Amino acid sequence: MIHEITGGGAHVSVDALGSPATAVASVLSLRRRGRHVQVGLLLGADSTPPLPMDRVLAWELSLHGSHGIAAHEYRGLLDLIAAAGVDPAALVGRVVPLEEAGAALAAMDGPTPAGMTVVSLEP
Repeated sequence: MIHEITGGGAHVSVDALGSPATAVASVLSLRRRGRHVQVGLLLGADSTPPLPMDRVLAWELSLHGSHGIAAHEYRGLLDLIAAAGVDPAALVGRVVPLEEAGAALAAMDGPTPAGMTVVSLEP
């Protein structure tokens, strides 16, 4: 489906959920010579997901890991975002109340709206 929507696959995919299923789906969504970024750690039994290395090699894909930044570096990151005029709110696709968080998480098994889903503690 992603290959049809994008006309050949995504140039870049990012998995920040840290599950083998999303990592594999993310890699399979790429076009030839695409790049996958794995953000954060996959833990326990999920630490070594069965990535489709046949696709990685045949399509010359690049896999990149991003462990994140240390908490003491957040201030500098936030200052950089503010100085560059980046609006993080533009990344938000929808806001759901806490009561709908479980349903929103379960819906991630299928197609979801573009952008991040933010769970709000406000009613």
